[in-house]
Amino acid sequence: MRTTILTALAALIALPAFAQEARPRTWANPVDVDYKYNFEQTHRGISYRTGADPVIVLHRDRYFLFQTLADGYWTSPDLLDWTYVQPNRWPFESNVAPAARSDGERLYLMQSAFEPRPVLVSEHPETGQWEWHTRILPPVPGALTRSEEGAYADGALPEGKLPPGPWDPDLFIDMPESGGDGRWYLYWGSSNVHPLYAVEVDPTPPMRFIGDVVKLHVLHPDRHGWERFGQDHSGALPDGTAIAPYMEGAWMTKHGGRYYLQYGAPGTEFNAYANGVYVSDSPLGPFEYAPYNPISYKPGGFVEGAGHGSTFQDRHGNWWNTGTPWIGHNWTFERRIAMFPGGFTPDGQMHFTSRFGDYPHRMPDGPVSDPESLFTGWFPLSYRAAATASSTRGEFGADRATDENPRTFWVADRNEAGQTLTLDLGAVKRVHAVQVNYADHEAGIYAERRDIRTRFRILWSADGQDWRVFADLSDSDRDRPNAYLEGETPVDARFIRYEHGEIAGANLAIGDLRVFGTVEGPAPARPEATVTRGEDQRNALVRIRPVEGALGYNVRWGTAPDRLFLTYQIYADDLTAAQDQLEIRALNVGVHYWFAVEAFSPAGVSALDEVVAVPAR
Repeated sequence: MRTTILTALAALIALPAFAQEARPRTWANPVDVDYKYNFEQTHRGISYRTGADPVIVLHRDRYFLFQTLADGYWTSPDLLDWTYVQPNRWPFESNVAPAARSDGERLYLMQSAFEPRPVLVSEHPETGQWEWHTRILPPVPGALTRSEEGAYADGALPEGKLPPGPWDPDLFIDMPESGGDGRWYLYWGSSNVHPLYAVEVDPTPPMRFIGDVVKLHVLHPDRHGWERFGQDHSGALPDGTAIAPYMEGAWMTKHGGRYYLQYGAPGTEFNAYANGVYVSDSPLGPFEYAPYNPISYKPGGFVEGAGHGSTFQDRHGNWWNTGTPWIGHNWTFERRIAMFPGGFTPDGQMHFTSRFGDYPHRMPDGPVSDPESLFTGWFPLSYRAAATASSTRGEFGADRATDENPRTFWVADRNEAGQTLTLDLGAVKRVHAVQVNYADHEAGIYAERRDIRTRFRILWSADGQDWRVFADLSDSDRDRPNAYLEGETPVDARFIRYEHGEIAGANLAIGDLRVFGTVEGPAPARPEATVTRGEDQRNALVRIRPVEGALGYNVRWGTAPDRLFLTYQIYADDLTAAQDQLEIRALNVGVHYWFAVEAFSPAGVSALDEVVAVPAR
């Protein structure tokens, strides 16, 4: 009897801990925040949600997310639940590509600028209270004003002069706990002509620059394939116009006594946006190009693009890199935010993984030695699933909501409560999570509204007759343009239904209703592939022999057989359309690579094909 009582007491004691796990345990890119409406294109009679250039900072055991054109920022206790903060004061115009750093006690915030602007400081930014650290940062020595720059064509500047700035800044504090001396540095630059720049800063208000401004690197697309502009590094705009690639988004990370200067390239408008790194033993260089670049790269899948972000450690010491995926429907600069886990090898190679990078991942609650182990194993059951809608406008059919493409979407004939979008998964499958990705199709103007909210329900059924609730946001007061919802328990469903409640835009449009889960059965067989390096060393052609039942394939490569950190994901039907081959155009001249391919389906991931050497010519 005593044993029975003790067992019962133990079970009761365990209940509160279980209940605490009611909040989300997993997440998926794009990051689920209430992206704010952007008004740069209001002359076209529209506005749309967007997010870009993310900086995430851990400060006083809370996370803070800053981004472009949000008129505020977000805070989270766990990188899962984000709350928007409206600050008490803000720079004189909306923030673009801000810099943010914590010294442990205070958080500093600096906006991009073409002329002197303030630097703000807050001990408790979760309250929204900020003070002036300096009302005006001194002018960058030698920097031209915007009007002066206009007198010089093609980026040609007078000797000793710099372009206006600091645009796309990064503040870096060489913290004593990482072996530094507490000195401050500023990095900046955004151009397809000029390099990045750096200078030491005395942070004592009103702040001043110390020493000369250091010119850092420029892009070398002739040697670094991933630095070429355009879709899949085509080097051109869609109309064929050649364009020089852009470099921006400087970010400094210190690890193991070395300084990792990161940058975004070759441009935010296409799938190939990525982050690279130069490494040095000094915060002002000289810096050496890392042959394993890029460090964060995601050209395929629903979320495309990983460039221009920040690198941070979570409270458990795990490393993350943020980036700016591309939407590009309403305007080429319509974007979202993504996070990718990663770290450093023992010899100091910086890397982040985008393998299954837009499928659900577990949020770690402790140190993680293998970032890829965070993948849940849940795949998009919704891909190419049969879809029906209660109404449809014109050519915007329901099938557009299951193609894993954020630039195509279903539009309901009427934006009213009760509209439905129903997916038939083809058979009963185990469903773990659903992600609703809205599209801003002819959304209207929302310059002053503050009551923007997203309301809907997700229903499920095994037979199409008996419907039950999977998730209910009917009473939500928050806008969730990329709502990710993990079920309290997985369900065995054949049908998933979106039931509309309310959305701010003039039209109800869903880019993709993504349903994540698994099926019983064997994983796909191991695929066979051949890899041929091109005469142009920046390219390699991967030919894949398709395997039965594969949903898609990951082409993986890196600079060592056990460092296949880079991934290009392609769905099986897209591979067939490309005649079973994929050209990787992101290689560095003179660098030896190793490649391998794996197949995946909702039943699992195949064994990795033989890792093959792809030497430099």
